[in-house]
Amino acid sequence: MKDLAQLKCEILQGVGPKIANYLIKCSIHSLQDLLFHLPYRYENRSKITPINQAKPQSSLLIRGIIQPTIFKSRKGYSYRLQDETGSLVLRFFHLTRQQRQAFKIGASLLCFGEVRTTFKKPFELEMVHPDYQFLKPNTKPILPAYLTAIYPSTQGLSQRTWHKLIHQVLTLLAVSSKPNTKQDQLVFLDYLPKTLLKTMKLPDLIDAITYLHKPPLDASLDELISKKHNMQQRLILEELLAHSLSIRAIKKNRSQETAPTLTPQHQLTKRFLIALPFKLTTAQQRVIQEISTDIEKPYPMQRLLQGDVGSGKTVVAAFAGTQAIENHYQVALMAPTELLSEQHYQHFHRWLTPLGCHVVSLRSKLKVKTKRHILSEIENGKAQIVIGTHALFQENVKFAKLGLIIIDEQHRFGVQQRLSLWKKGQRECLQAHQLFMTATPIPRTLAMTSLTDLDISFLDELPPGRLPVQTIVLSSKHRPQVIARVHNSCIQKKQAYWVCPLIEESDSVYYEAVEAMLKTLQSYLPDLRLELIHGRLGAHEKETIMRKFKDGDIDLLVATSVIEVGVDIGNANLMIIENAERLGLAQLHQLRGRVGRSTLQSYCVLLYERLSPIAKKRLSIMRKSQDGFMIAQHDLELRGPGEIWGLRQTGWQQLHIADLNRDYYLLPMVQKLSDAIVNQHPYLIGPLIQRWIKHNNNAYFKT
Repeated sequence: MKDLAQLKCEILQGVGPKIANYLIKCSIHSLQDLLFHLPYRYENRSKITPINQAKPQSSLLIRGIIQPTIFKSRKGYSYRLQDETGSLVLRFFHLTRQQRQAFKIGASLLCFGEVRTTFKKPFELEMVHPDYQFLKPNTKPILPAYLTAIYPSTQGLSQRTWHKLIHQVLTLLAVSSKPNTKQDQLVFLDYLPKTLLKTMKLPDLIDAITYLHKPPLDASLDELISKKHNMQQRLILEELLAHSLSIRAIKKNRSQETAPTLTPQHQLTKRFLIALPFKLTTAQQRVIQEISTDIEKPYPMQRLLQGDVGSGKTVVAAFAGTQAIENHYQVALMAPTELLSEQHYQHFHRWLTPLGCHVVSLRSKLKVKTKRHILSEIENGKAQIVIGTHALFQENVKFAKLGLIIIDEQHRFGVQQRLSLWKKGQRECLQAHQLFMTATPIPRTLAMTSLTDLDISFLDELPPGRLPVQTIVLSSKHRPQVIARVHNSCIQKKQAYWVCPLIEESDSVYYEAVEAMLKTLQSYLPDLRLELIHGRLGAHEKETIMRKFKDGDIDLLVATSVIEVGVDIGNANLMIIENAERLGLAQLHQLRGRVGRSTLQSYCVLLYERLSPIAKKRLSIMRKSQDGFMIAQHDLELRGPGEIWGLRQTGWQQLHIADLNRDYYLLPMVQKLSDAIVNQHPYLIGPLIQRWIKHNNNAYFKT
């Protein structure tokens, strides 16, 4: 018995070193990989159409004889093909010498391609670079009894080669499954138990694979193209299941690691809560309890704290920090920018220093003597809470007893950066607990599935006293009135943002460019202080501009979406977003979250140029709702999950057949399958993971 996963493609006829290298470019190393290389579309080549019935913009199969009229030009080669009913032109941009020699007058040809009208003669038809096959005279062609698969490819591999190779594997599989065969038996095991397949009304593996490579002529093309066919879902579900099981394995491995037990002492934590000048929301109290329970366990917490802008994540993080401190452990908080890091420092310093906690800020601009002193305090344990940017994971930063790592806007850091800080928490066989924070709301339907090895806490309630941001949707024709509104607001000592998606002019799209908009606004608002910020500026320049804005030295900040995640500027109460129809719901919601950070009534104006039906729906949702979780759910339905909380960094970028943007609706079924395999068929976990997850060597997410 030979497993397809262990058999190299070189055993197939026609596969030498050259073809084998081409296959490796397509990540195909074995016969199993070859079978999992699925078509991306299909064509119906089962019927020959007379030329006089051919219609422009239709793809069809024709047969004819090459006529004496042959054209050669700088743009390529053209041949006239004629049958009993009419003729059309075959046009090729490039042909090898050997190919040109084959196109002889009188040669019989079978062609498949899209028919269209020629550029010079509106009523003449042509096929450009059709797929063709030469026929022997008076020979009836053998037409396929199934839809013809078209495969993703690379230079050097023709569709004909793909068909030959995959047909060989399917034939070997079919022959070896027959009783009394003398051929070595090939094994292509189906790891999903028949009882589960029957319950979920799914086909077995070989039936699904065979169907997808050779669908019957009556197969639903719409379902196949949209990847909603039952046979495709069978494979998609298995791949998603393998990733779900892999993540469960990661969590299981983590539960076998050791972390400091940070038991609530109810000393510093209690004093912290009493000293707060505001009352915690019910959501904050719930999440604090979830985190407190986690970090008193003897294995490392990995929890994602996700909440809408302004929901109070920082105070929750501070509480977790006090629980670590009262157990005599240090806390590290890492933020993506120095300005955000400084904001965290101000909060923690204001809340915790009066309680006797030593909070330090590790910034790049510190004087050498000051920095050396802070590093010494971190190393000897005097610094209890250390706040900084990526500087925290540099080699010269040594913690005495790091028990809790907090990472803000965790998707802004690479896996290796997070791993570097995590390694600093390894001491005496103990690993620090980790709390990740993000302001990007995650749809519950997505977050509640086993898509990540992180446990998730929701802050789904805003503190009392916050007024909802009033959202207005306007055509860009009303821009002059909006500018007047900005002027009236700024002369009353308020501040505003004006956001544009692009940096410079583009002919292909009609975005309002930031630089052009700055000049326009300066001409309208000569008495206001305007400044420009965008992603091409250096980090120091951006920090300086944002600090000036925070200090009130800028009235109107013209920006790209670089300000999507930023600092609290309570005095800014007006947000204008150009070309809002071009942005996704999540991004619009994040931008709107830059205002409404105080008790001031705030406004967000969404300007649009042209509205498609989907864009109209998006802007309508923004106008009606302030609920980040509901908006995220709509965004999931309209756009798919995208890169929510860094899916690309957790191994999900290696999906081969499945696509989370397309297949997220299958996740509840994946969850059921995962539970069933773990509880009833645990012996299948290893084989399923090994089949689908081969090259994930990232230490941070190792299984």
